[in-house]
Amino acid sequence: MGYYNSIIESIGNTPMVRLNNVTRGIEATILVKVEYFNPGNSMKDRMALKMIEDAEKAGKLKPGGTIIEGTSGNTGMGLALTAISKGYKCIFTVSDKQSQEKIDILRAVGAEVIVCPTNVSPDDPRSYYSVAKKLNKDIPNSFYPNQYDNLSNAAAHYETTGPEIWEQTEGKITHYAAGVGTGGSMCGVAKYLKEQNKDILTVGIDSYGSVFKKYKETGIFDENEIYPYLTEGIGEDILPANVDFSLIDTFVKVTDKDAAVMTRKLAREEGLFIGWSCGAAVFGALEYARKNLTKDDLMVVILPDHGTRYLNKIYNDTWMKDHGFLEEREFATARDIIKRKNGKDHLVVLKTLNTIEEAISKMNKMGISQIPVQDEKGEIVGSLTDTKILGELIENPELKNEKVTSLMDKPFTFVALDNTVDSLSSLINKENPALLVRDYDNQVHIITQHDLLLALAN
Repeated sequence: MGYYNSIIESIGNTPMVRLNNVTRGIEATILVKVEYFNPGNSMKDRMALKMIEDAEKAGKLKPGGTIIEGTSGNTGMGLALTAISKGYKCIFTVSDKQSQEKIDILRAVGAEVIVCPTNVSPDDPRSYYSVAKKLNKDIPNSFYPNQYDNLSNAAAHYETTGPEIWEQTEGKITHYAAGVGTGGSMCGVAKYLKEQNKDILTVGIDSYGSVFKKYKETGIFDENEIYPYLTEGIGEDILPANVDFSLIDTFVKVTDKDAAVMTRKLAREEGLFIGWSCGAAVFGALEYARKNLTKDDLMVVILPDHGTRYLNKIYNDTWMKDHGFLEEREFATARDIIKRKNGKDHLVVLKTLNTIEEAISKMNKMGISQIPVQDEKGEIVGSLTDTKILGELIENPELKNEKVTSLMDKPFTFVALDNTVDSLSSLINKENPALLVRDYDNQVHIITQHDLLLALAN
């Protein structure tokens, strides 16, 4: 029968998907390996299982023991699933920049979670590294996997992810790109792929505020490169043992904003509901591809995790706006609205000499609910709406014989041709139900709420 004996047996063999829309202008084939198909929704399941199994073999983890780890959330999930299957307890330390979803998920699978400050040095006793190490010393029969320096991390990807990529691309891969955090997925896969074909080039994606790129290029660990950043899961202020710089040919740095915007773009345009570091990896990979790849190249980018970890951050408009990350929407302008009408919007007007009855007749005939009023010189001096006429005629039917000036409101507001739909809509209200715009030929056009709705729909 086709079933697994436990959830951890379903780890690995994730699909490869081609990017089709965010790659415009790039001739090379760009594939992504979608790691959220792992049971814990991230690639960290692979190395979590490997670290625990290697610890068991080495006698470092005994039955009934406690797994203690500093994690950005995804490694903790992989460890928690493994612990459930094997009967261990879990305590995780996380930094306070991690999303609440990650913390909630870890607690949901039975782990104890301790939140630690981000803006402290790694050796500060309050850092999530230090707290995890201290707990490991204080709690009997506990094991500290230390994903940063535990080489089982990279080995997991050398043994599973690398061979999968090689097989799925039939050995045609020319470039491999991945975010670099602990270094396991980057270097484990890179080692395997370069053993198959030494000409394969590897691209590490780093974050501003991390030391990796400068260290690779200069060999200098520059503390001035270290400053707070928001992207989770990539970049470091330490040099983990799993980061083998000889296996990474080049680094590309990506800003928090570019990573966040690309993350949302991948969801909308590719149907990939992925996490923040995935957006960073793709943005950096595409930046590299535009400058360096040809139609004969095939690049694989690893997508580490799922978007559910970031519902209150990346996929929350308010959070994105608060951080200045929300990409600006391109709205149509007044010029676009006029152009779309293609001369079919001959401005219908009333003259100051017209009566209310004539106004009603014209509005009914033209199917319009508001109309500008011109004087004898052709200047727009007022406006009239069906709502105003109806209200007044109910009170005094005899008004229909009066001139339109007796019920006329102030002229509709004139706007510039380059005003966008969002700003135009803010100018339309009960007091000003339509807008006027003058084109370069000095012709006046009217823009109504209906016109704005059409512009938004197209």
